[in-house]
Amino acid sequence: MSVDEVVARAREDGVRLVRFLYCDPSGVIRGKNVHIDRLATRMREGVGLTRAQNAVNMLEDFVEIEGLEPVGEIRVVPDPDTYTNLAWVPRTASLLCDQLGHDWTDWGCCPRSFLKRVIGLAEEAGIRVMAAFENEFYLAQEVDGVVRPYGDGPVYSSAGMDRVADVMDDIVTALELQGMEVEQAINEYGPGQQEIAIRYADALRAADNQLKFRDTVRGVAEVQHQLIASFAAKPFADGIGSGAHIHFSLWSEDGSQNLLYAASAGERLLSETGRRFVAGVLDHLPALVALTCPSFNSYERLQPRAWAGSTVSWGLDNRECSVRVASPFRGREMESTNIELKACDPSCNPYLALGGLILAGLDGLRRELQPPEPSTKDPSRMTAEERTRSGIMPLPGSLTEALAYLQADAVLFPALGDLLGRCLVSVRTAEISSLEAMTPDQARLAHLRVF
Repeated sequence: MSVDEVVARAREDGVRLVRFLYCDPSGVIRGKNVHIDRLATRMREGVGLTRAQNAVNMLEDFVEIEGLEPVGEIRVVPDPDTYTNLAWVPRTASLLCDQLGHDWTDWGCCPRSFLKRVIGLAEEAGIRVMAAFENEFYLAQEVDGVVRPYGDGPVYSSAGMDRVADVMDDIVTALELQGMEVEQAINEYGPGQQEIAIRYADALRAADNQLKFRDTVRGVAEVQHQLIASFAAKPFADGIGSGAHIHFSLWSEDGSQNLLYAASAGERLLSETGRRFVAGVLDHLPALVALTCPSFNSYERLQPRAWAGSTVSWGLDNRECSVRVASPFRGREMESTNIELKACDPSCNPYLALGGLILAGLDGLRRELQPPEPSTKDPSRMTAEERTRSGIMPLPGSLTEALAYLQADAVLFPALGDLLGRCLVSVRTAEISSLEAMTPDQARLAHLRVF
């Protein structure tokens, strides 16, 4: 849409305030409200934001980083095509934004601009990436000062669905009103844990949808039902972790051919393009998890036998592998062939997570890498010989370790750019220092409240 079309649509919707939203490097969704009478001007000019804002971490601490001092401004500039009306708050809509310099280019610390650059690299290779984030999250309520799961029931049970039906119906309605197509809404294994899967889109829209999804679930639960919706990786010590599994496929430029699919693949599982892409993801995975599992709390989830993908591994429908080749649906084999990255959770900044994933795969294509044998068992139950044949290695056991791998990665870290790379490391290191000083319960609660 054009600026004028957005303004007309907002007036037609009865909107008074429009949120200019972005996701900062720590994964927190932030923004500013613009009044409808100033919307056209602000869409063309952007909204001012201090350079220092990206140096504020998830605990709201300002981290001193060269280039991110409270001197100088950038502009938060909306993408008109992301306009949506928000069902859970009165007379309010949102737009998703890039962070740009005064010259209207990436100022060096914009995660959305990073993903756009990576998408451009994929397009140069003749690849159009389609993706979706499959989210798990917890519904909870505070009772006598204690946060407890809400609406618990046996996994996938009708009883569990009944106990949260009113909340989930309002969430699905709000998602649909924003143009997202909901494919599944179920209750998951953890007490009060839910899962909603939405239909795939091109890579940029998939990341945009993830922001809108998180914001919608949290907003509906909190405003309409006085509940807490948490996207923390492991908000409860006795509950299974929550993932934001990235399902992705690679398509020809014209969208006519899924490049992962090969009718004759058989035990090779994927086309040659797909195999090389997977090999690149596996090769960079110890560094990539610093972007896909980026919080201190992420590594409580990333454990063996937790269906979280805690090793460098891949296989067909193997839910203990970090990379799962999903079996296609009968009659839609070409369209439905896709790969799932399980080593990803919803505390991630989706632009950084998806951009890093694509970069890793493209490097596998460039170097013509080949993956090891796929895992046909739970990696933790394989023999040493089987693990060697399948290239099984443990993923980092902490955020500190993952950040070290990221900084040493010759592809991912330079691609972030100097400022964004230094920002990520500094912000996360400060978080680690503060969270390590807390008790485990305090650290989990801090993540539960933020994400």
